[in-house]
Amino acid sequence: MKYMRTAMPLLLAVAVLATCLVVPATAQETIKIGFFAPITGPVAADGASAKQSVELAVKEVNAAGGFMGKKVELIVYDDRLNPQEAVAIANKLIERDQVVGVVSGSYSGPTRVTAPIFSKARVPMVAGYAVHPDVTKGSDSNFRNGFLGEVEGGAAGEYAVKVLKSKNPAILNMDNDFGREISAGFAKRAEKLGAKVLLQQVYKYPGEKDFRPFLTRIKEAKPDLIFAAGYYDVAALMTLQAKELGIATPILAEEGFDSPKFIELAKGTAEGVIIATNLDRDDPRPVVQNYLKNYKQAYNIDPDMVGASSYDAFMILVNAVGRAGSVNRQDVIKALLETKDYNGLTGKISKFVKGEVVKPVQFQIVKNGKFRRHGVVDNPEVITPAQ
Repeated sequence: MKYMRTAMPLLLAVAVLATCLVVPATAQETIKIGFFAPITGPVAADGASAKQSVELAVKEVNAAGGFMGKKVELIVYDDRLNPQEAVAIANKLIERDQVVGVVSGSYSGPTRVTAPIFSKARVPMVAGYAVHPDVTKGSDSNFRNGFLGEVEGGAAGEYAVKVLKSKNPAILNMDNDFGREISAGFAKRAEKLGAKVLLQQVYKYPGEKDFRPFLTRIKEAKPDLIFAAGYYDVAALMTLQAKELGIATPILAEEGFDSPKFIELAKGTAEGVIIATNLDRDDPRPVVQNYLKNYKQAYNIDPDMVGASSYDAFMILVNAVGRAGSVNRQDVIKALLETKDYNGLTGKISKFVKGEVVKPVQFQIVKNGKFRRHGVVDNPEVITPAQ
């Protein structure tokens, strides 16, 4: 929608503003939901997982009749993990596609640059798993189903000290939004609980393939735990090279490791790695077990946190559309703000605080080549984002 000229009569200005907030039901045969993810590029497996999971959710919603007599149509774009590409996508979704709302199945880089664009246009966005605070900062229409980096990192710090009894951890993290936010949260919480971070090693991403120098320095520092932050592609390199160097120190990682591709590429060295995530494969609730079964049947691969988080983000958005009973974007935003005690796939959401989800952080361990439940952090002090 182009900006109104200052000379435009008042009544016409009001009409134009209304079209920015409402997607006319009479003009659309479907309810359009936008979606973007890194479907190609270095983390294409994550993009595919996010896309496939949301497509599975769309099928379920439409099989149940859709909303207001209309089917949901997913408008999909590939951001290639490129923020500039994501900006162009955001403008297309708003101006050309006229979507009711948007799901980000992407990382912090593409998500955080699109967040203010969607917010200004009053298009509600729900991010699946991007961790950077800018995704929701200063907006009442952007929401995050995954954890804020500080929250997930803080929960990992709490788990490291209270459950794994670490007193002297070391940190190995990537030099991007994700790695910085997660590791900062870990260090802050671990040190608040009395642990001392002996060493922090930071690597470039994408590009780094040889982790031996970083791991050698960590080995020499003699930590009792390694907290590792990275995506599945480098995660496998870390564990393979740690074994090569004879490092037996326990590894606690974060959601980037939560992928069957990590286990596959690690060739047995993933065993025993513990991760902070939001998908508990051993959760007996039907919403979880049905998703695990249906995804495996549809795509012949086990699902991961990325897919589950994106599935939830979509379901949270369309649930708000259903409760609003309208495709008026402002009504959908209001319904999202009122979300309470939502029985999500990735945990029971008690509420959103300024767009940030409040739910327990799950911990999984790789056991016999599968992710299995290890524990949970539900301390309100940790899982509730700071005001």
